[in-house]
Amino acid sequence: MDEKMARYFQPPDLKAAKKRGKEEISVLQFDQIPQEMRGIGEGKRYMIKTYGCQMNVHDSETMAGMLELMGYTMTESEEDAAVILINTCAIRENAEDKVFGEIGRLKTLKTEKPELILGVCGCMSQEESVVNRILQKHQQVDLIFGTHNIHRLPHLLREALFSKEMVVEVWSKEGDIVENLPKVREDGLKAWVNIMYGCDKFCTYCIVPYTRGKERSRRPVDVLAEIRELARKGYQEVTLLGQNVNAYGKDFTDHDYTFADLMDDVRQIGIPRVRFTTSHPRDFDDHLIEVLAKRGNLVEHIHLPAQSGNSAILKIMARKYTREHYLELVRKIKKAIPDVVLTTDIIVGFPGETEEQFEETLSLMKEVEYDSAFTFIYSPREGTPAAKMKDDVSMEVKKERLHRLNQLQDEISRKKNEALRGRTVEVLVEGESKKNPEILSGRTRTNKLVNFRGPKHLIGQFVHVRIDEPLTWTLKGEWVDKVDSRQVGS
Repeated sequence: MDEKMARYFQPPDLKAAKKRGKEEISVLQFDQIPQEMRGIGEGKRYMIKTYGCQMNVHDSETMAGMLELMGYTMTESEEDAAVILINTCAIRENAEDKVFGEIGRLKTLKTEKPELILGVCGCMSQEESVVNRILQKHQQVDLIFGTHNIHRLPHLLREALFSKEMVVEVWSKEGDIVENLPKVREDGLKAWVNIMYGCDKFCTYCIVPYTRGKERSRRPVDVLAEIRELARKGYQEVTLLGQNVNAYGKDFTDHDYTFADLMDDVRQIGIPRVRFTTSHPRDFDDHLIEVLAKRGNLVEHIHLPAQSGNSAILKIMARKYTREHYLELVRKIKKAIPDVVLTTDIIVGFPGETEEQFEETLSLMKEVEYDSAFTFIYSPREGTPAAKMKDDVSMEVKKERLHRLNQLQDEISRKKNEALRGRTVEVLVEGESKKNPEILSGRTRTNKLVNFRGPKHLIGQFVHVRIDEPLTWTLKGEWVDKVDSRQVGS
């Protein structure tokens, strides 16, 4: 393959990404596909490989929507694809390693099919070091774009198709909010709805404020219109998304409207279940607790990342709350919603973490009794403040702490699930079990996975399942009754 020069529109700039100006965020409507790109994908296929969080999944749905407006159809086969986009995650080092492994592996296919357009997008693309590495070592890549300019995909694809240069457009400043973007959602049951973008918390270990930009909220009227449309289309569950979802509305200057207000309005829309992720303890106020306690279609599951149980480590992490503040918040939530299910994120082996400080995380876990937890070994991310700290906890100690943490969480998870033995729970049936097509699989309001035997026509419906065999991570049960979805939620 001929070596290509990179065509720069705008490379990423970490310093620019750190700035938080007061410039106005405009709300734009998606302008339609350029004339010369309409129908360009007729008879051709695309594939999007997605890594990372729900926000990335939702971004991939938007990119799929634009590609299908250009005439492309989705494929699961790399060999059949005319366009392959790799939507990347920058949270952890192993995610980055996987992506570069994938880019390297696809070089053979690109050599065999020079007309294939290979693109890299998402959070990794917002990092200078990543873009430089691709420019230097991965000439098989045709297109690089970031998280702020996804709506520009039709224009960038045009450049990649008609230019012999690598197309790079990564905006370090986040730009505007774009409404009416097309989407291809994964199924007709559950939908993600982005309510805000970016994060202003600047936790010292996290790259997200640099890759996703400053906090900016969509207008309530646009969010509510999208959810009402999903209700009309028969969706049974909606998850409101944001890097820091409960900071929603704090950037509004013309009116006072918070995340609690939004949840109260969504509560009155006919979607049986409404979830949200991910919340920050610092922004979890009393008004939000009061609204969630009204229940209805607002499920009693809250993901509340703690990260550590020690106040000194939390301070170094710049989490902006103490252990005591976090436990007081948990107490308030449990008082208002007695059957709430709490889940969390925990990092072990943060720079400077002592054995005593780690044991405080274990004691937090015992005190809160999370139903499940996402647990991680700390690894430095280039460009974050923590990357400059001395990573003085050995990998051996990190792994040992993670093992102890997971062992404790497994015990608590098993105990929590055991309490459901003999109980009947409401399950939204999502499909066949991945391991056995004879078994149906779905989730409870509290997001627990339930497997049971039942006829295929139950897929997409709410049913009652009696739990006969609680396991650590899943529940097994027996279908006892059908539930009319119109009677579920408000």
